[in-house]
Amino acid sequence: MNETKSFEVRWTETDVAGVLEQVRRYPWPPTASIPDGWDHGCDPAYLRALCSRWTDAYDWRAAMADLNRFPQFTARIENFDLHFVHVIGEAQGRRPLLISHGWPGSHYEFWRVIEPLAFPSRFGGRAADAFDLVIPSLPGFGFSSKPLRPIGQRTTARLFNSLMTDALGYRSYLAQGGDWGGMVTSWLGREHGAAVRSIHLNMLGFRPTPNSATEAEKAWWARQNHAQEIVGAYFSLQASKPQSIAWMGAGNPVGQAAWIAERFHDWSDLSSRNMDDVHSKDTLLTNVMIYVMTESFTTSAWYYRGFIEESGFVLAQGERCETPTAVANFPGEALYIPPPRSLAERAYNIVRWTDMPRGGHFAALEEPDLFVEDVRAWAREHG
Repeated sequence: MNETKSFEVRWTETDVAGVLEQVRRYPWPPTASIPDGWDHGCDPAYLRALCSRWTDAYDWRAAMADLNRFPQFTARIENFDLHFVHVIGEAQGRRPLLISHGWPGSHYEFWRVIEPLAFPSRFGGRAADAFDLVIPSLPGFGFSSKPLRPIGQRTTARLFNSLMTDALGYRSYLAQGGDWGGMVTSWLGREHGAAVRSIHLNMLGFRPTPNSATEAEKAWWARQNHAQEIVGAYFSLQASKPQSIAWMGAGNPVGQAAWIAERFHDWSDLSSRNMDDVHSKDTLLTNVMIYVMTESFTTSAWYYRGFIEESGFVLAQGERCETPTAVANFPGEALYIPPPRSLAERAYNIVRWTDMPRGGHFAALEEPDLFVEDVRAWAREHG
């Protein structure tokens, strides 16, 4: 058994004061006068308002208490101390669910869904739908330890499987993920199917080897490539030269906040609500603080280079994730356009596909009720 230890978030007044002083002294650069302030990057007016909130009204002590609201631990897995939230719900050990986050999110993304998933009877649901929840921080993110060089999602899947089976002693479990968490979960299904009963994705990771393609699939590839060109410059940089963004971000909390806030704006469903309605400034600041206070902005950017070096998107000819796979398609983001089901089924054993009415990249944050409902339904059918 791998040793696990209790963990608490502890931010000192001195350390936080140092960050806030850096925010106050930030040398604001020139900004272009354009109709849409988000068109060239993070909107200047939004960023100034976010920083004003950060220095004058954000209650970091309350945020720290909130981050300590659920039981959390670290476990030594190979060369990493993996941080994870572990909530034993009404399932009482019988229905474990591993949930993996991505970038620039964190384990905090799932705060709104933890209690409904773990204790459904408190929210008008059925106790039979309850899970034990395990929500880790990716290696190099947040409160998990940092790698010495970039690693990717395939390695992370191996570490997370060891966390579930060796450290926590679960014989089998379910797994859910989006963004990089979707890729980690895909590798869990692909390579650790002996323990992973079924997976649930709100972002598909694998692509089949391109050979023959329908007209709909060709059109999807074209749209996806265009989306990557328009809003995917961050990916190209972090996958090729991640240290370049690290040099600019280190010691620069405002720069880190701008880089993260831009992703939250661009990838969220803002079709019927504005940015503050979807993500309150305090919620976004707590997510940013996890990066700033742990100095994980650099190693989280490395995760993209690890992806390129380790696996990539495309499976070898004839390979497929055979673990039963559910897909929740949240339509409201610009970067990721879900592929036609025909293409997805060449990469996954799709057993459930839900087209959501709304919601974007950060599904559990943006639409917690829809997220919870679909995860429950998937687990009833395939868990």
